[in-house]
Amino acid sequence: MKESEIIAKTITFVKDTLKNAEGGHDWFHIQRVYLNAKEIAKDQPVDHLVVSLGALLHDIADAKFHDGDETIGPKVAQGFLGSMDVDAKTIDHVVEIINNISFKNRLSNDGKPKFNSKELQVVQDADRLDALGAIGIARAFNYGGFKNRELYNPDIPPNLNLSKDEYKKSKAPTINHFYEKLLLLKDTMNTPMGAQMAQERHEFMLAYLRQFYKEWGENL
Repeated sequence: MKESEIIAKTITFVKDTLKNAEGGHDWFHIQRVYLNAKEIAKDQPVDHLVVSLGALLHDIADAKFHDGDETIGPKVAQGFLGSMDVDAKTIDHVVEIINNISFKNRLSNDGKPKFNSKELQVVQDADRLDALGAIGIARAFNYGGFKNRELYNPDIPPNLNLSKDEYKKSKAPTINHFYEKLLLLKDTMNTPMGAQMAQERHEFMLAYLRQFYKEWGENL
């Protein structure tokens, strides 16, 4: 099967699988990550099929919507790619990307990744970019609403030393998520283009927070 056909079938599969997904983790999130990954990959020595498939399948079964089970996504991706007779090396690489892309994995293993590759770095940057800037803010509050979380509570400060388990179980106000994750992403980017794009979005989030606190009646 041609690479273009594999990608087209994967897009169809992801659209169908995520048709009822929460708005911050739906097909449009996947599409943005996929397009950013392709853009970042242009000047990187990577396997472009692996990058495309990793981007398209990275949230095919996000653990936070499956009782924290981190094994479902990789299994779904592996089964789907196997059904198209994608070669085993490519499948294994895509599965490793899904297993290791998440920010929360930095909160365990002393911050050291179990697996790394240029392809993972590209997809990871693309995914983290979608958690930054105007869209990142929209996604954060959309998920907070989905989980019925407070917007902000001055009496609940951010926890800057979350363990992976604490991060997964957190019910803190959405504004806390800016300090516990979103504002940290800029310094975790892997590629020059990713870092450049992250800087602009990071600055937008800081401006947003200044305005938020001003309207709340507090100073940043």
